[in-house]
Amino acid sequence: MHAMPVMIGVLCVMAIAYRYYSAFIAAKVAVLNDLRETPAVRLNDHQNYHPTTKWVLFGHHFAAISGAGPLIGPVLAAQFGYMPGLLWILIGVCLGGAVQDFLVLVASMRRNGRSLAQIAYEEIGKVGGTAAMMAILFIIVIALAGLGKVVVNALGGEKVAYPADSSLVLPAGPLPTIDSSGAYEIPRGTILRYNKTAQKGPDGQPLVADGKPVIKAEVMPIQERWRLQMPNDPATGKPGGTLTFNADREALIPSGAKRLMPGSPWGTFTIAATIPIALFVGLYMYKLRPGRVVEASIIGAALTIGATVAGAWVAEAPVGEWFNLSQTQVTWAMAIYGFVAAVLPVWVLLAPRDYLSSFLKIGTIGLLVIGTIIANPKLEAPAFNNVFSGGGPTVGGKIFPFLFITIMCGAISGFHALVASGTTPKMIMKESHARTIGYGAMLMEGLVAVVAMIAAAALPTNDYYAMNTNLAKVPEWRERILQVGGGIEHLNVEERSKDNIEEYERLTHESLRGRPGGAVTLAVGMAHIFDQAAKKISIASEEAMQAMWKYWYHFAIMFEALFILTTIDAGTRVGRFLLQEVFGKISPRFGRTDWWPGAILSTVLIVAGWAWFIDSNNFETIWKMFGIANQMLAVIALTIVTCCIVNEGRGKYAWVTVTPLTVVLITTTTAATYMLITLWNTYSTQSAKGAAADGGEMFRAFLLGSLVVAMLLFTFVILVTGATRILKSGARRAKAVSGE
Repeated sequence: MHAMPVMIGVLCVMAIAYRYYSAFIAAKVAVLNDLRETPAVRLNDHQNYHPTTKWVLFGHHFAAISGAGPLIGPVLAAQFGYMPGLLWILIGVCLGGAVQDFLVLVASMRRNGRSLAQIAYEEIGKVGGTAAMMAILFIIVIALAGLGKVVVNALGGEKVAYPADSSLVLPAGPLPTIDSSGAYEIPRGTILRYNKTAQKGPDGQPLVADGKPVIKAEVMPIQERWRLQMPNDPATGKPGGTLTFNADREALIPSGAKRLMPGSPWGTFTIAATIPIALFVGLYMYKLRPGRVVEASIIGAALTIGATVAGAWVAEAPVGEWFNLSQTQVTWAMAIYGFVAAVLPVWVLLAPRDYLSSFLKIGTIGLLVIGTIIANPKLEAPAFNNVFSGGGPTVGGKIFPFLFITIMCGAISGFHALVASGTTPKMIMKESHARTIGYGAMLMEGLVAVVAMIAAAALPTNDYYAMNTNLAKVPEWRERILQVGGGIEHLNVEERSKDNIEEYERLTHESLRGRPGGAVTLAVGMAHIFDQAAKKISIASEEAMQAMWKYWYHFAIMFEALFILTTIDAGTRVGRFLLQEVFGKISPRFGRTDWWPGAILSTVLIVAGWAWFIDSNNFETIWKMFGIANQMLAVIALTIVTCCIVNEGRGKYAWVTVTPLTVVLITTTTAATYMLITLWNTYSTQSAKGAAADGGEMFRAFLLGSLVVAMLLFTFVILVTGATRILKSGARRAKAVSGE
């Protein structure tokens, strides 16, 4: 299967859904009427309420809703094969996600731009409204952590330990020596031996050959050059271990020794540079040359591309070490950025950054769609992967229900409901525009998810898993990974294990192996598509095309990071406002968004929450939490708009929202149950160890389990109160009809 037919088919289905299904919802369910004034017109204050042309607002809304979810989720779900994820994206976005966004937008627009929590208070009562507010607050923190972890994994360096008793067998050549930092430079072609077991004869006695016990071990060739950091000597605090090679050029890896994975100075610099660029663009548009939007756009775009190119020089220069950050340092940097962006006035950083990113996002997506059609890459991944249908290295769970919480934003995302009931309903000029902005922008996000799935599926399977599997877990999954390709069983272990990571690293100037989280995998997949498309339409030499790889890759990384960081700064600000609203019920001063002590304290608490989650949990755990939280918010949003539909007398069309609500409720509740079982097992296992228990592990399991239970309870309260309100509304209408 090649990508072009898939892309054309997806575009056709989305066009049909927009033309007919969204028109049906607009006419029968939402009953849009341009004769009815919108809040933007009726309450126009040129600040919060301001009529905005349809396509400008479309760009603003799309930039606000499009985070990392539609990019990363499909890449991770490609583990199950490309077809299950593709079907969920296409069906989910047309019948679920776009419907939710559209109807939440209409509900907020009809209520003077009120937030989702405020609509809940009005439509389902005080109890349901309070539950909605608390659920939204928890969900925002968890969602921001999930998005932030993607950036951390893509940019930050880390240290990885191989299984105990593992050893290295070197190829021919000089033996490595330890350097001043206590690390060995391990040559390419080294073989890792692990999972060693002593072999026994029929009599149960250990087998011996040449005076040595016969040891059976699994082997894994490592194709690239890498560094092994020796453990510190407790007495001196300095590296104290060594590698001792025997006559067979084999050395046992000392306990505590770890493989060093460098950070990405180029990527970190490029993304960091977009912050002063956005500050300058904001200053230019609002202070230096007010109203000169086109000039500011051209300058901003040129500077952003310039930063991507300049990153190559920075990475090689001494100053590049400043941008070679560990994962913890990247987390701190994001926390500082999130705090500053949420406290500063919107026009200083948030608005110009969103403005720049909206152009970049829409333009890049257009290029990817066109590039996919031109390149027409072969989909190397299986349509359905039986090997990992029960869980694998990228998604540790069964295809049902974990596919549905791994791919969120590309199909349906509760987080969008916060945007659809935020600034967008205060800016709609005509009611009819809600169809294009609400339904259409979500279809665009679904298209982003499809492109991400194609980019991941177009990579050779060994390359996909080499980048997307944590190095420490490679020995655990390696044999099953080699089964995915199929048709290569006749090859020896070394031939079956071959991948292109070393070549990718040469082309991109980055360390790519063992970068779970999907961002690096997607960037390489995008670079593949751009490269193949360029080769078909360009007359440049092969050498020139290869030289472009590093720019394709780092542009893709910046593209992904901008998706995420625009959500982090906006989400942190929304969380700050919600927390101030909660605190305002205790002390009215906290409810004032212009009271600096309240603004600073609320922002610090929100940032500390998501930063702690990022730094204290692995990617798989955070992404599952994010998926459960996000989809529970979708259930809440669909429950609220269902109440709106029924309360407005159009209950016969409630199936439009109840159908996706039921699907998302079943899949998310099942996933939450599986996760609770896992967390309980972790807590119980550690508790049984007594004094030897890992207190940090027990605390994390308890906290995460408590949050999952809280989200389930909040959702249950909203479902019950919403159903009660619907039944009462139906009873009143039935009584009124019978009375007539």
